[in-house]
Amino acid sequence: MTASRPTRRQILQTGLGAAGALALPPQARATDDKILIGYWPIASGLPLYVALEKGFFKEAGLNVEGAKFASAQQVAEAMIAGRIHGSANGTASAVLALAEITSPGLFKIICSNPSNHRLVLDQFLVAKDSPIKTIAELKGKRIASGPGIQNVTLARIILEKNGIASPQVTELPVGQHVAALAAGQVDAVYTLEPTGTAGRLKGLTRVLENGVISKYVLGDAEAPWFGGSASLTTTFLKERPADAKKYIAAYARAVEHVRKNPEESRRHLDGFTAIEESLVKEVPLSGFTLYNEFKPADIAQFQKFFDVFLERKIFSRRVDVASLLYAG
Repeated sequence: MTASRPTRRQILQTGLGAAGALALPPQARATDDKILIGYWPIASGLPLYVALEKGFFKEAGLNVEGAKFASAQQVAEAMIAGRIHGSANGTASAVLALAEITSPGLFKIICSNPSNHRLVLDQFLVAKDSPIKTIAELKGKRIASGPGIQNVTLARIILEKNGIASPQVTELPVGQHVAALAAGQVDAVYTLEPTGTAGRLKGLTRVLENGVISKYVLGDAEAPWFGGSASLTTTFLKERPADAKKYIAAYARAVEHVRKNPEESRRHLDGFTAIEESLVKEVPLSGFTLYNEFKPADIAQFQKFFDVFLERKIFSRRVDVASLLYAG
C-alpha cells in the first residue's frame, strides 16, 4: 500500500450548520498543491481508493489525499467551509443537494454510483438468528440507520411502504451496525455495503432485503438509485482548471479500472472500509456513471430521487440534477 492511504481517524462533528467548526485530521490539511477529497468509508467510494493506491493521481502529476469522515454530512460541511476540494463516490447525493441549497453553486458532480437489487449497495439487515423474515415484521421493533438525513429519510420511507406507520429510526454510525445487531441493541438496520458482507462473513447478521431504495422509493427494483456522488467544488474548478481536468481524467481512469478489473479492484476496500482484504472478494459493487455518460432516463431517475426530499419538505426548493452535472 502507498503512503497516501488515509488513517481510520473519524471526526465527530455533524450537521451542515457546523461547517465552520469542522476540523480535519492533522495529516489532511490543505497546502498550495494538495487536493483533498472527502470520503465516507463505504464500498461505493472504490474509484477514489483505486486511484490513490494505483497511483493514477500521481501519474497525472497531482498530489491527492483522501480525508475520511464519519458521515456524508461532514464531507458536505468541509466542502462548504472550503477545507476540501470535493467528495468521493458514496457521499450521499441528497446531502450534497442540501449543501447546494445552503451554498448555491457549491459543486459539480463528476461521477455517481447507481445501485439496485443487482448492483447492491443498500440493504436492511437483522441478526443472523433473528426470527424476522420481512421488512413488514419490523413494526414496533428497534430500527437504526446510518447517520444523516438521507439515510434516516429513506429508512422511514421503506418502512412506511411496508405498512409501518410513523416509524422511528435511530441514527447510528455504519461501523457500529453489525455490533449493535449482534449485541441485541437494535432489531434491524438500514445500511450500506460492505456492512452486510462483513456481518455475514463474521456469522453475525443476515440480509433481510437488498436494493430497497430502487424497489420502495423509486418504485422499480431495476431502477438506478444514484445515492452517492463524486464531486468537485466550483471554487476548485475555477481556481485550478488544469488540475481539475487532470483529476477528473484520473478519476475516470479509476472508474474504468474498476469496471474492467472488479476482482482486483475490490482489494482496495481494505484500509478504507471496515472489511479486511482477505474478505473483499465477497463485497458486491455498485455501478459508476461518469458525468458524460448520463442518459436522459438516468437523469430522470436521479431527479425522481431528489424530488422525494422536496415532497417531504426536507429540501426547501427543487434541486435540478442536470444543472449539477459537470459540463466538461
